[in-house]
Amino acid sequence: MQIKPTLSFWQIWNMSFGFMGIQFGWGLQMANMSSIYESLGAKPEQIPGLWLAAPLTGLLVQPIIGYLSDRTWHPVWGRRRPFFLIGAILSSLCLFLMPSSSTLWMAAGLLWVLDSSINISMEPFRAFVADQLPAEQRTRGFSMQSFFIGIGATIASALPWIFTNWFNIDGTANSGEIAANVKWSFYIGAVAFLGAVLYTVFTTKEYPPTTQQLDEQAQGKGFVHGVKEIAEAISNMPRRMRQLALVQFLTWPGLFLMWFFFTTAVASEIFKGEPGSEVYGKGADLAGLAYSFENVITFLFALVLPFLAAKIGQKWTHFTSLFIGGSGLLLLNFVNVNNAWMLFLIMALVGIAWSSILSMPYAMLVPCLPPHRIGVYMGIFNFFIVLPEIIASLFFGDIMSAWLDNSRIAAVTVGGILLIIAGVLTLRIKEENV
Repeated sequence: MQIKPTLSFWQIWNMSFGFMGIQFGWGLQMANMSSIYESLGAKPEQIPGLWLAAPLTGLLVQPIIGYLSDRTWHPVWGRRRPFFLIGAILSSLCLFLMPSSSTLWMAAGLLWVLDSSINISMEPFRAFVADQLPAEQRTRGFSMQSFFIGIGATIASALPWIFTNWFNIDGTANSGEIAANVKWSFYIGAVAFLGAVLYTVFTTKEYPPTTQQLDEQAQGKGFVHGVKEIAEAISNMPRRMRQLALVQFLTWPGLFLMWFFFTTAVASEIFKGEPGSEVYGKGADLAGLAYSFENVITFLFALVLPFLAAKIGQKWTHFTSLFIGGSGLLLLNFVNVNNAWMLFLIMALVGIAWSSILSMPYAMLVPCLPPHRIGVYMGIFNFFIVLPEIIASLFFGDIMSAWLDNSRIAAVTVGGILLIIAGVLTLRIKEENV
């Protein structure tokens, strides 16, 4: 059995730093893609379908990348780092191209490629923590990832507001165009994504494979073997993984509904603006700033998470965080232009939940996984993130028009309820040996 030494704070910092860049990719699209779609002519009921790229690419890419990274070893680049680098290069190119979208389907197609590329980088980063850290440091490792995710998303979400208010770059646009402040945000995000990942690639070395891992790599290769191994892993998921999968299955649609509709709810239903108007732009920028504040809370709360989990346990930490975040989303029903400061309170509460979502499920999951298959199991675990998003993308548009009168605020409210239910289900998980 491979004995892993305890790593220093700065070693954990270096190995997690690349996640800040990855979050520039996610943060920019979460805060801006719905408003980009509406600027290019999308109707509210079309928005969920246009977000279908992320879950479909995750469903296909993540288990394959997990399987491949488990079986990869290069004496210079290691096991996971080649995937970090390839994904970062492709993602940065997509971020540069996104502001040039002139049609709705061009933007949707670029999002498809962008999400595939982000997944190539992101999935191995989760396995990277389990590879590098001894069991007693994994909660700290995943919390450090949450810290950098929070920092990256804070900056990414605030960039349009920063460009408008600090550099006087126009935040309005004609119909069918993307505002200049959003364009510059994507250009900066592309540079930040690649730079942060390169920092981790060049400052962190990986442990060479064990004899067992080398034997795994030597046995059956090729597409058929990969499919069989992934299928076998799915059919033999540990019990705790199944319990966590249900929690994830309800957590993530709650988040997706927030990402689909929070920005446009603020711009259209609270500020009463039309896409492309100055009022709509102000609402969208304020929502982006609220996202940024959410992520300030995310990285600050990430500093507390390891101590809180040690005090009350991982599942109670996660339950409490999800309950707080879900309750925050319900408060959107009480916001108007005169009390728009409440948007920052709402997103602060969501930031607590987001910090836990990015770390606690993985910290609870890793101890029950076979060490030589962590990559593929991490990819499978993400099925329970992307499957509910696929369902939401395909069917929530009909729910919006048939049941919610196309109310974006109502959609965010449904998301809050789902987070609370997911929190309650967390209490079913057994924590022995965690």
